[in-house]
Amino acid sequence: MKLLFVLLCFALICFPKSYAIEFIKPNQTLLDNAETLHSTGQETFELGFFSPRNSKNRYVGIWYKNVQDFTVVWVANRENPLADSSGVLTMTPTGNVVLLSNQSGVTIWSSYSSAKNPSLELLGSGNLVVKDGGSGSYAWQSFDHPCDTQIAGMKLGWDFVTGQNWYLTSWNSLQDPSIGNYTYKVDPRLPQVIQRRGNEIVYRSGQWDGVRFGGDPPFVENPAYRPIYVFNQTHAYYTFENIDNSSVTRFWVHPSGSLQQLKWNRGTGDWTPIVFTLRKDECDTYGRCGPNGFCDNNRSPVCYCPTGFVPKVPQDWAGLDSSGGCVLRAKLNCSAREGFQRFSGMKLPYSPDYLVNRSVVSKEDCELICRRNCSCVAYSVSRLTGCAVWFNDLFDIRVYNTGGQNLYLRMAASEFESDKDGKRSVAIISISVVSGFLLLFLVGAYIIRKRTSSSHISQADAINNSNEDEDSAHLVEDADLPSFGLDIIANATNNFSSINKIGEGGFGLVYKGMLPTGQEIAVKRLSKDSGQGIAEFKNEVILISKLQHRNLVRLLGCYIHKEDRMLIYEYMSNKSLDLYIFNQTRGTTVDWQKRFDIIVGIARGLLYLHRDSRLRIIHRDLKASNILLDDEMNPKISDFGLARIFRDDQTRVNTKRVVGTYGYMSPEYAIDGHFSMKSDVFSFGVIILEIVSGKKNRGFDHPDHDLNLLGHAWKLWNDGRPIELVDALLERVPASEVLRCIQVGLLCVQKRPEERPLMSSVLYMLDSDNASLPQPKQPGFYVERVHTETDSSSSWNKTYNSTELTVTTLHGR
Repeated sequence: MKLLFVLLCFALICFPKSYAIEFIKPNQTLLDNAETLHSTGQETFELGFFSPRNSKNRYVGIWYKNVQDFTVVWVANRENPLADSSGVLTMTPTGNVVLLSNQSGVTIWSSYSSAKNPSLELLGSGNLVVKDGGSGSYAWQSFDHPCDTQIAGMKLGWDFVTGQNWYLTSWNSLQDPSIGNYTYKVDPRLPQVIQRRGNEIVYRSGQWDGVRFGGDPPFVENPAYRPIYVFNQTHAYYTFENIDNSSVTRFWVHPSGSLQQLKWNRGTGDWTPIVFTLRKDECDTYGRCGPNGFCDNNRSPVCYCPTGFVPKVPQDWAGLDSSGGCVLRAKLNCSAREGFQRFSGMKLPYSPDYLVNRSVVSKEDCELICRRNCSCVAYSVSRLTGCAVWFNDLFDIRVYNTGGQNLYLRMAASEFESDKDGKRSVAIISISVVSGFLLLFLVGAYIIRKRTSSSHISQADAINNSNEDEDSAHLVEDADLPSFGLDIIANATNNFSSINKIGEGGFGLVYKGMLPTGQEIAVKRLSKDSGQGIAEFKNEVILISKLQHRNLVRLLGCYIHKEDRMLIYEYMSNKSLDLYIFNQTRGTTVDWQKRFDIIVGIARGLLYLHRDSRLRIIHRDLKASNILLDDEMNPKISDFGLARIFRDDQTRVNTKRVVGTYGYMSPEYAIDGHFSMKSDVFSFGVIILEIVSGKKNRGFDHPDHDLNLLGHAWKLWNDGRPIELVDALLERVPASEVLRCIQVGLLCVQKRPEERPLMSSVLYMLDSDNASLPQPKQPGFYVERVHTETDSSSSWNKTYNSTELTVTTLHGR
């Protein structure tokens, strides 16, 4: 420290003063004599020494340069002020930023950073950084150490990889920047924001569902700023962007605890509140209705006990004091007969003891986790946040008018039995009343039927439509998916502009869009003219909402209103596999290593569907155009509209309605309507051979024969020339690995399903260099009857006999 003080004194003598500098190099100084460090690029911010109003203490801070109302957004030494103007800010040769007292040489504040060839710079965003001259990275930045203010580009939340936590703390008072009573943090377990006064929670937002926080309006751009919330495996944080360079906004925790989003008004010369407070009504007061109490702002009084609960102190509730909360009417005894009552549109409760497992996304698995623990009193599950379970008393539960999630409360078996008894009594009374009019009804029914047959038909249609709406509502609830508003989807896709159209599936169009949060999405819109598409749509929602794997496309939510149905998926920037393996040029082709990784990725996704997921799923429409590719070309299986669930004891299912895509369907499925896991294996084998060759199976053409791709591969295998199948655009491929893929592909497309391997064996054969592979036998459907380039999912009611197919037998050696 003595050496540093000597260097400092030397620097003060040798370096001339400058009242506006752009950066600080090692041993350069910033003095408390009106010197400032101004931001690079746009000179929006300044760093220097200041004193708060009505205070003589000196601090180093960052403030807006062109805002007349002096506004500090960050303070370095907020806990250790200088008593006079003797402060000096400097940086050591190792990259440590130090604030010293020029009189005593005592260190007032330090960044505790290190870097090579460092420089201290104030960026145009207001972020003070220690820049490493070697790597160009930031060894330290003020954005990682927020105070009471969030400015554009600053994050509030968590980096789960590094453990970094960004949060705001209020000043102690307007004259004292030291840490005050209030903190504003993101909860790392569920995506929600919590404000505390000391250790006491005073405000808690609803949970983020991918569109909004709880019952708040969806995140949308406004004239001042663009809010953004990121929640994934590595991060959970809120940030915002100014709409343009002229807009100046900030989010501020006032020393009194009020939370405000403010915009600088150049006309009036003051800060104008955009959001006065995050607490909008009585139910936003934390714990308003006590333990286990529900708050509904549409009621008067707002507090009530939910089904199965009663006031803990009835006389207090009678006096409009609900702070004592509610207790279960019937105590739990951890019996197998206990059940869970569902409450929809809820702000999920808070409890210090709640746990979250983000890998569990099915309702059944989450309920089982809660049921196995006798202390568990509630659970909730969604694809975004996973499974959350609560123990002991539940606090701060409210009902939303829009948004919210399903909450399942554990109750004694007697609660459900009483419901059944009540329903039985109602049924008996209803039957008694109805029976009195039954004879009269039967007498008049015949006459009325003849006169109103047409109106009966219309009425039946209306009832069916009503039932469809009810089914749609139950569909969203059962799938536990966020429900997107039509306005959000329309804005995201530029009102379903043709420019945003990126594909056309068997049951409608697919559009690219961008949510207000900046997340790109793909919107699959069911065609209103597709009569058969409704069933497939519901099937896709229910199935994919219960599946989660890195090689399956992720469903973010849906929209359902009468005949208008949409699915919102994560957007795959590289679109589908067929675009990369068919009709490519040498400059755009995918190299072999990436092709092999795609083959293995598809195999892993298919194995998950067949064996490792909670449900056993047969896809039934696996093809190159249904394999989507993300930014890193990782494959993701998509389009589950035709998929079917298999019970554990099922090995094969028969159907009279064969659906799928020509060229990928197995013989037993296309001819006899028999499908099983081996049907998907056949489709996967076709995809392997297409990836290796760069050619489509259906429509394959060769000058020497009329075989399709499967027949061509089989012929080359028998002739001892399988390497000739490899795409001519590929260079220097590993022969052993390519031959292994061809052999696995031929094993998968064998004619008899019992001879095809399971996906577990397929993956083993692909991953093992030394695996002993059996010799493939004759493939199925290896001669084309009709040459066509069509590749669309088809369905038909006619089954074909094997005599309708022309087959040329090739004998293996």
